[in-house]
Amino acid sequence: MRGALVAAFFLLLGATLFVFGQFKPFGDASIDRSQPAMLKSVRDLSQFHAAAGEFQVVLDIEHDVKWVPAPLAGERTLFVAAGSVNAYVDFGTLKDDGLIVSPDGKTVELRLPKPQLDKPNMHHDRSYVFSQERGLINDLQALAGPPDVQRFYIAGEAKIAEAARQSELLKRAEDNTRVMLTGMLQSLGFQVKVLTD
Repeated sequence: MRGALVAAFFLLLGATLFVFGQFKPFGDASIDRSQPAMLKSVRDLSQFHAAAGEFQVVLDIEHDVKWVPAPLAGERTLFVAAGSVNAYVDFGTLKDDGLIVSPDGKTVELRLPKPQLDKPNMHHDRSYVFSQERGLINDLQALAGPPDVQRFYIAGEAKIAEAARQSELLKRAEDNTRVMLTGMLQSLGFQVKVLTD
């Protein structure tokens, strides 16, 4: 009889907490006491961002524990990583002979620096764990806190950087820069000859 009363008490307590949590008769509020953002530094840019590529890669990463069966320990994760890479030309590296105007003032010869690739900008809103299989020990460890996905972002960033290097992004940036400068100088009445380093 006493055990039934204890069980009924805890059942009533759980129901009360559930109802109180659902209806929130006293309401709740969030207060943001954050300080305003502060400008720390300003720097001048001399880069022309001439092309951008969007990339996505599905990582299939497996972590095994030696001599332990997979159902007990280990992990295999499919992670979708998305990011973008900008290709730019840095006019700040333009050499002294980078822009030469002919003696008659009618022709301009440009020697452009080679385009470069920015570090990949990972899109956290479009990157996610698609599937994950874990052993029992890994499942228990996961109860201690949220999963660490930073390693997947690092691996995805490396894959996307490599894909950008293998793509036509640098060539597209070079072509776009040439077209932009040629059009601008021709509109000023110059004949233009563009060379690349």
